[in-house]
Amino acid sequence: MFFFKGDGKLTGTGTRFLFHDRAGKNATGSAAFAGLNPLACIIMNPLEILQRTPRTNCGECGYPACLAFAAAVSRAGVAITLCPYVNLEGFAAEAPGSEKDMENLADQVAEEHDLALVENLQKKIRPLDFGAVAAAIGAGWDPQKPDTLHLRYLGQDVMLGKTEVLLDNAGVVDPRDQILLYNYVHSGGGRKPENIWIGMESMPNSISKIKTLATYCENKIAATLSSRPARTLKDIGTHLDGYAGPTDLSATATASLIVPVLPMVPQYLLFWEEEPEEGFEAKAKVLFDHHVLDFLDLESLVFSAERFAERLVYLVDTFR
Repeated sequence: MFFFKGDGKLTGTGTRFLFHDRAGKNATGSAAFAGLNPLACIIMNPLEILQRTPRTNCGECGYPACLAFAAAVSRAGVAITLCPYVNLEGFAAEAPGSEKDMENLADQVAEEHDLALVENLQKKIRPLDFGAVAAAIGAGWDPQKPDTLHLRYLGQDVMLGKTEVLLDNAGVVDPRDQILLYNYVHSGGGRKPENIWIGMESMPNSISKIKTLATYCENKIAATLSSRPARTLKDIGTHLDGYAGPTDLSATATASLIVPVLPMVPQYLLFWEEEPEEGFEAKAKVLFDHHVLDFLDLESLVFSAERFAERLVYLVDTFR
């Protein structure tokens, strides 16, 4: 879950969020947000938001320019009240009656934003020659069906077209998965994985993502595998297209597995069982190929790892 905080930055993962004011309070308890309909901010375009700012580029909102702030409000749901001088006339609406109402509104805003992003990405890939990019992203392509790509996603078959995505012959319900898949295709490929593994902390501008990765991926995996037989990871590996990794990195680990979340986005999972007598809790660490950012941006990469964790937990619970 994303939480938009008073500094205008994101914590958490996924695309569901609550709005926060400058003091860090959510909308249901904020005087600044009283009567403000956040959905109205999302459906306005950046130029409409810009007209409500002083256009002085003062930077008090945390963005270098008013236009950058307006784009963040319109496209990412950043709280419009981060600007202390913004004109809120016309945004008045009946305030939600409860925190649950606010959460429902947040979910509605997020879903509409996600669907709009899917539509935008579909427009971006429309001109792509799928036959030209297929090999670079590890996808299959049939000249008889030139606007369709076939690839694997966490051990599942994906048929990706320019207007729809099918997962294991069923529609992909969650638009966030569509966003991830379309972003991957739109990258056009890059340098192939070389089995040179790095942690998130070694990637540029990743400080805010390290905790997110730990919370929504690594800690979740550690809790799931803890106290289970060491073979558990190997047993579910076939359902994830997993395979063994280099022993020099896994020598001290209880279990390890490389999982190609996407064909060119392998993730190397290392798991250490807890050692109570030594005071060590169960721990999981996810490593990435050092060329991974050729295929996914940081936000998409963290989301792919979150989906990896969710899929692993599902498989462990299903086949235990």
